[in-house]
Amino acid sequence: HMCLAVPVMIKEKISDSVGTIEYGGVIKEVNIQLLDDVNVGDYVLVHAGFAIEKLNSEEAEETLVLMRQMAMLSEGENPFEA
Repeated sequence: HMCLAVPVMIKEKISDSVGTIEYGGVIKEVNIQLLDDVNVGDYVLVHAGFAIEKLNSEEAEETLVLMRQMAMLSEGENPFEA
């Protein structure tokens, strides 16, 4: 098994150390204390419940598109067809 860090947007900042994210329709709390200056609307990479890196929105969107394409390939679909 391989673990991935997933790009997500901070939806709410509960405290200096906890924020909420939404992934796949599920809202979860994540630990944000490893990063400086995390705010609502920021994209972060989350691994094992910890935000480990901030991303700009372009990097986050690129990564999410690639992850969707990989998921489609694993399901036997062609992600490049319109």
